[in-house]
Amino acid sequence: MIKEDEPNPLTSVANLFDVAMVFALAIMIALITSYNLPEMLDPTASMTVVKNPGKADMQVIIKDGQQIEVMNMTDKLLGGEGEVIGTAYRLSNGKVIYVTGNRTQ
Repeated sequence: MIKEDEPNPLTSVANLFDVAMVFALAIMIALITSYNLPEMLDPTASMTVVKNPGKADMQVIIKDGQQIEVMNMTDKLLGGEGEVIGTAYRLSNGKVIYVTGNRTQ
């Protein structure tokens, strides 16, 4: 029979669970910060991330506030009407520079 002054062994298990949850949250925040993406934690921030650029499994991830949209690229061609808004140039070092177009009329 358990005496009143003896500690309950389940109390230490509950404390370990709490410590593990805090540790897991700290690791998650550290990983996001180490990838220089603190905007993912900010509910008002907007950002765009391109995963695997130029490859067949390329993804574009757009975060606008709390809404996150993931676009998977395909090899299908699309068409439509629109207007030219600028030009993209690939430099010799691989960087891409976007220059907006001058709208002269």
